[in-house]
Amino acid sequence: MAFELSEEFVKKIPKTDIHVHLDGSLRLGTLIELAKAQDIELPSFTEAGLRETVFKDHYSDLGDYLRGFAYTTSVLQDAESLERVAYELALDNFEEGVRYVEIRFAPQLHVHSGLPMDQVLTAVNKGLARAKREINSRPSITCDVEPRFEYGVIVCALRMFQKNFSAYYRQLLGVHRYTPARSCYSLASLELARSAVNLRDSLGLPIVGFDLAGQEDGYPAIDHAEAYAYAHKHFLMRTVHAGEAYGPESIFQAITSLHADRVGHGYHLFSPHRIQFGDEEEKAHYAANLAQYIADRRITIEVCLTSNLQTMPELQRKELAYHNFRHMLSTKLSVSLCTDNRLVSNTTVTKEILKAVSHFNLKPRTLRHVVIYGFKRSFFPGSYIEKRNYVRQIIDYYEKVEALYRASSELHHGGSAAS
Repeated sequence: MAFELSEEFVKKIPKTDIHVHLDGSLRLGTLIELAKAQDIELPSFTEAGLRETVFKDHYSDLGDYLRGFAYTTSVLQDAESLERVAYELALDNFEEGVRYVEIRFAPQLHVHSGLPMDQVLTAVNKGLARAKREINSRPSITCDVEPRFEYGVIVCALRMFQKNFSAYYRQLLGVHRYTPARSCYSLASLELARSAVNLRDSLGLPIVGFDLAGQEDGYPAIDHAEAYAYAHKHFLMRTVHAGEAYGPESIFQAITSLHADRVGHGYHLFSPHRIQFGDEEEKAHYAANLAQYIADRRITIEVCLTSNLQTMPELQRKELAYHNFRHMLSTKLSVSLCTDNRLVSNTTVTKEILKAVSHFNLKPRTLRHVVIYGFKRSFFPGSYIEKRNYVRQIIDYYEKVEALYRASSELHHGGSAAS
């Protein structure tokens, strides 16, 4: 009798979320409360109303999906609010068994004359650190019965300036409306890389990674090569949103020109028809070689099933089983299941795993590999030895949980449970 990967089991096992956006993962009640306190208008001031009008289960396109960020970022323009949502996000993760999380966001969307970069990042870290202290003071963790909770912060540069990219920050960079757009993007991302490294080294903030987010099409990653070279030179790990809305060339650019250690989404790695050159055979050959390159180097793909389903029209017309995650599994890529945005996608890590189990027929052994990849390929804010010890503790706890559920399954079904 096969071992059932139930919701109860998935919640119990230790998990990661290494691709989750702070401003896309607020509690709805907190968003409403902060908006009222700051006199910010929302389409509705009830959770049901916001679920109906903004944060829906289904979206018409990426633009519809992104609409909610205008509201979430608007209430995160002070240190207290940033600290609060970071604290709550850490607790929400732990409550469903997530033991390691990497919170990412674009600090430059929160910087203004009253809130400089160091205060933005310090506030987020303060909330995460408070949650970590509370969680790790629980007896089951202090007695080493369960693994502790850990976190890191990833800063996101933007491929393009958003409408709410503050005029103050433009002035700070010394750019104006006559400055060529790509020069603005490059300056902003380089300044962010320098600030991240400086704050990591001077204040000891657990800034573990550098990311590039925003619209892919028309805004190539190569424009940010200088920022990524700076991060690379100063030992700041790197991930890039790539292959979410553009083809394999975007992923190739991320891992070659930007030295990406991981790729966010990477959906179109297996979409040769999106390649811009060559005939069908040449495109297929290019995509296969790229996948092999990524597999060989264990460049991890941060997979966000629900988010992709909500933002990709071509996927919306099909079932989730058509997601290219199936190809990632068959080619043995290093993958980790992530939420992207807990609020905007109305999801959790548990939900993402259960969707993978049901739509891709994940077996216990495959699930164990996928979950452990999240820990192994994390940008853990400690030494290599500390990370190895932590991952070993995670694996031991995972195997203990699995053994208990396997024994229970055998007891109920009177037979051995297969892997």
